[in-house]
Amino acid sequence: MPCVIPKVAPLNTRICYIDAMMLKGLATFALLVAILQAPATAFAQASNHPAAGQQTSDSSTYAQQGQSRPDCNGVPCEDQQPRFIVTLPAPAPPIWPWHDRILWAACLVLAIVGYAGIMLAVSTLKKIERQISAVEAAAAAAVEAAQAASLHAQTIANAERPWLLIGVEPTPGIENSFNITATNRGRSPATIVSTLDQLIFAIDESHLPAFPALKAAETAAPFVPMILLPGEFITIKSIKREDAKTLCASDEKFKQIENWDERIYLCGKVRYNDLVSPAGKPTHESNWCCWYIHGRQRSGLAIAGPPEYHLHT
Repeated sequence: MPCVIPKVAPLNTRICYIDAMMLKGLATFALLVAILQAPATAFAQASNHPAAGQQTSDSSTYAQQGQSRPDCNGVPCEDQQPRFIVTLPAPAPPIWPWHDRILWAACLVLAIVGYAGIMLAVSTLKKIERQISAVEAAAAAAVEAAQAASLHAQTIANAERPWLLIGVEPTPGIENSFNITATNRGRSPATIVSTLDQLIFAIDESHLPAFPALKAAETAAPFVPMILLPGEFITIKSIKREDAKTLCASDEKFKQIENWDERIYLCGKVRYNDLVSPAGKPTHESNWCCWYIHGRQRSGLAIAGPPEYHLHT
């Protein structure tokens, strides 16, 4: 099966091609030598064949010598049967014309030149193979360097971008009142573009849905994007003890909250952008979930919920 070398062939394919070229050169050289030896063989075979008319009999021999054939009482003896003697002429020197000599010399020169050309081609292919291997190694190193540079640039961008973290703090001056805040812990300003939240009643965290159905907060005024500098924070949700009964749809539901048969979970999401981010860049998100604890006399608010409720992008 012939070997085909692509633009950048594997190492085994290139070695197969080099071997095939060497075998082809050796076969060509052997064929030329065989052709050159053919005239000498033909001359040797021609000299070994006898010429026509070279066979003589005993009768002609006796006649030439002027002797009579011996007999036994007038009858030829049985042990003296006619014998044939074959005489061979002296071999003639082979004739090698000048044009055959010139052809033989030309074929020999062509064979030597062809063999030298094949060896030169094999040497060139080996050099090309080494150069291709060096280029492949350089290309692989360049790809690795580019990947490392991209990863380094992404790491720097993540370190310099804004990060909004959600926390819970008591409302200053108001007892049993709590604020859910978003603080910019990054190194660049952030622009808050939207806030979503949802109220969920569940027995415990294991009964929470896999993904909350968040919706925009209902307010009288439309949401206005806000800019947070590094270190600044903003209140995105507030809850007081008096709001617990309002959040429950009925007194029976509120009774279950007081008896801790069910719990109130506040879930939400903050979407924000880099202040200097280009247009069309995806927004970042900070998810949060809190458990409102309604006691007999005091209330509390704590971060709760599974990890899916606290994702950051």
